[in-house]
Amino acid sequence: MGMHHSIYYYYRNNKTNKYKENNKELDKEIMKIYTESKRRYESPKIQKVLANKGIKTSQKRVARRMRKLGIRSIV
Repeated sequence: MGMHHSIYYYYRNNKTNKYKENNKELDKEIMKIYTESKRRYESPKIQKVLANKGIKTSQKRVARRMRKLGIRSIV
């Protein structure tokens, strides 16, 4: 097969990584807030908006996700 047995069983059992799934949802929310703010909000403000929506996350995580998405404030 050419792969380690633990990797084979990992994919066979179809285990999903919750952290990566949460990152995908968080990325969608960040992009939505970012575009609604006309690209003006930075990570602290986006984190506060997320907290108001009930999404608990840190400002550092929002900053990392924004870097990964390649977005930053125009201000």
